Amino acid sequence: MLFWPGFWQLHFWTIATQMKLKIAVFPAEWGSVPWCWGVKMAAPSELFCWKGGWGLPSVDPDSLIVLAYARFAGAPLKIHKISNPWRSPTGCLPALKTKDEGSFSQPNKIIIQLRKQKYNADYDLSAKEGADTLAFISLLQEMLMPALIYTLWVDPKNYVEVTRRWHADNISFPLNFFLPSRMQRQQLERVQLMRGNRALEAGEEAEKELNHDALECMNLLSQRLGSNKFFFGDSPSSLDAYVFGHLAPLLKIKLPSSSLQQHLKSLENLDSFCCNILSLYFPNESREGVGRPVSSTPEGSEFDNEPYKRRKQLLSVLVAVAAMLSYALLTGIVAIEHVPEEVPRGGRTSMRAVHEEEEE
Repeated sequence: MLFWPGFWQLHFWTIATQMKLKIAVFPAEWGSVPWCWGVKMAAPSELFCWKGGWGLPSVDPDSLIVLAYARFAGAPLKIHKISNPWRSPTGCLPALKTKDEGSFSQPNKIIIQLRKQKYNADYDLSAKEGADTLAFISLLQEMLMPALIYTLWVDPKNYVEVTRRWHADNISFPLNFFLPSRMQRQQLERVQLMRGNRALEAGEEAEKELNHDALECMNLLSQRLGSNKFFFGDSPSSLDAYVFGHLAPLLKIKLPSSSLQQHLKSLENLDSFCCNILSLYFPNESREGVGRPVSSTPEGSEFDNEPYKRRKQLLSVLVAVAAMLSYALLTGIVAIEHVPEEVPRGGRTSMRAVHEEEEE
């Protein structure tokens, strides 16, 4: 019996419709089947985030939130871990670049976009659990995040010895001279906005006030988690991603001065919560993306690796020197004066003597 070329395709979809089957993924081998010819897999969205350190997939809390949510929801993102926010499509990190919808920043907007793409880690939550999620996320942003920013970016000892040093070592020259200070100002403005435009200065009074709220928030989280693996049972949700993003840097970054870190380590269930997520979803950051649904691409391209690294550094130095010289010349700091050369008496004879002496 002969069938026309589209018979099997029509027959398959008729059976699938009658049985109410949900077809989600086509194996790669099906590309050789005639009825599947012409089907193209959509290009994955790209996520730009801060690179990792101290055993974390990223040193940035917001980047950690998005990375964790992507793993929980199984979103097949192409990840670029970079140390220069100006290289992201939005000029800040984290940033999600999609094929059709454009680019997005901020964890909540990125998560909303992933949900639109059918990657929803909160799919099984009840209405009450959804309300609890919103309440605890708001609690984290209002009570814990300001103290976390103060610990990393305002506390003089932590900022000089840890935060600024890490960024200066990982951001390329010459941006590493001014970008950390610019980022510190942005973080200060962010905290002031959270606090109702109240000024924030390093000191015991400000630290005590912020830490009081943060300690209370961590205690509430510890009570809510209890002995559970995740906040809503055995499957992680967006709340787990937000809690992990806020607590993991505080737990893993080696800080010379932090009472918050000591208190967090005393809460064993939150400590185990962060360690479990790292071991389950980020088991080996040195080989990120090998054999996992979420792939990653190291910062930049081949020009960031040897043997191009030294060439890139040399070019950066030459550009900086040329810029400084141009500035000095334009402002008159350095002036080039042309002095006419005086020809001494008997110049021709002297030149002839020199010429003859060289020939000998």
